[in-house]
Amino acid sequence: MFWLLALLAYLLGSLSFAILLSRLSGSPDPRSSGSGNAGATNMLRLAGRKMAILTLLGDLCKGLLPVLLARAAGLGLQEQAWIGVCAVLGHLFPLYFRFRGGKGVATAAGMLTALYFPAALLAVGAWLLTFYLTRTSSLAALVATPLTLPLLAWREPEALLPIAVLTVMIVWRHRSNLRDLFAGRERHF
Repeated sequence: MFWLLALLAYLLGSLSFAILLSRLSGSPDPRSSGSGNAGATNMLRLAGRKMAILTLLGDLCKGLLPVLLARAAGLGLQEQAWIGVCAVLGHLFPLYFRFRGGKGVATAAGMLTALYFPAALLAVGAWLLTFYLTRTSSLAALVATPLTLPLLAWREPEALLPIAVLTVMIVWRHRSNLRDLFAGRERHF
């Protein structure tokens, strides 16, 4: 059951709501416009608030649903977390879109919401505060994601390894943003 749900999570994660919604609305492909990222932040730049909110909700749900299905199937917390990681991998490297996806932050937030809600609240709070202070979405993601690790180590240690892997994946996908942040070139809202 684990491998079936992991495959399902990857395939669901491969649905890029930013790309699908941009095609439906006639907006530019987010991978070739704006920041080049297939995510909600770039959709806000390219297609407006409504498309960004729809992208965010879609990306959250594709992280949330596989974890809830794994829980309903009776899988343990660590297995649920690995299934959530598979959904994020699908978002990062979508099968349906030549493996060119987003950065995984919203899908990871959906996964955390289903896995351990207090960690999701901590991440969202840290993201909102960092974004409010800096107006920089990438920096907010880079601050929020690692902050969940100590809480998980304390309260849900079974999920720590998969979430640590997830954190490394998200930081790795933001490597160009890190270079731009250090060079003072990162985009602000």
